Amino acid sequence: MGDSGDLARAYSDDSVLFRVLRHLGWDSLANIGYFTPPTLPFAALTGPVPFQRRLARRSLALLDARPGQLVLDAGCGRGDTTARLGAAGCRALGVDIQPAQIDQARRRFGDSARFAVADATTLPQQAAEIPLTDGSFDRVHCLEAAFHFGHEGRRSFLGESFRLLRPGGRLVLVDVTSRTDQPIGTFDPGGIVRGTWRFDDLEPYARYPLMTSAAGFTTHLILDWTTPVLHRAAQLCALFVATASTRAGRQALCLRWPGLRTLDAQDWDEVIAVVRAHRAIGHVTRYTAYVLDKPARLPTGRPAV
Repeated sequence: MGDSGDLARAYSDDSVLFRVLRHLGWDSLANIGYFTPPTLPFAALTGPVPFQRRLARRSLALLDARPGQLVLDAGCGRGDTTARLGAAGCRALGVDIQPAQIDQARRRFGDSARFAVADATTLPQQAAEIPLTDGSFDRVHCLEAAFHFGHEGRRSFLGESFRLLRPGGRLVLVDVTSRTDQPIGTFDPGGIVRGTWRFDDLEPYARYPLMTSAAGFTTHLILDWTTPVLHRAAQLCALFVATASTRAGRQALCLRWPGLRTLDAQDWDEVIAVVRAHRAIGHVTRYTAYVLDKPARLPTGRPAV
């Protein structure tokens, strides 16, 4: 996984895109959002938060977690999804490599879940006084975080998740993936997208199932959420760029979201360039939810451990 200090700059005001998203409403959630056609027009008025919550609900629903179950929320960020698991009666542990994120998670949600600074690709022996022993967890959840891990990090995370889960346990992994096995740098030659979010490459969509199978998982379900997440977010991005490209449009945006008044002309130009770079790689990216089960027994009939 990447350096925590470097990654932190992607989720702080060091990033002009994150600054804009924060003014639009990003807070305890930091995902793209799940948009449906009837509600898409309202996104221009409400901002991303209702759609981010919808994505979180859909991701967590795939876990099928039950009250009392022990659940790891890997790459938990500021803790919203971990807290939702705790509120549903699970014993929830959220881990993230960024200390600042975990500090915020503890302040906001420490009454409903536990949080610890830890690398999800190389887990410690325990976190927040919870042992991370073989077969000790019922569920593992990872929403829109694994693209930061790098290819070897994702392989390691899958291995760690398999080790951690009890036989019959489940991993839900929701990630930005690639339609091609070509390096994403081919389509992001200036490194703007990779530099904004501090990642090296995206896992090819077709390679993920091979990796999960090699780790020992069986595939319960694969859902393609590219249209409701990436394509509709791209529509909103196009609207934002068109509006932000004129002085009158920027004034209108600032009336709706006063925090945007802190941006100067250079900031506006930079965020427009960043958004355009994201749109440019849209044709080679996918957004995929993988629901993966650890077999109750190995194919040989021996218990899975």
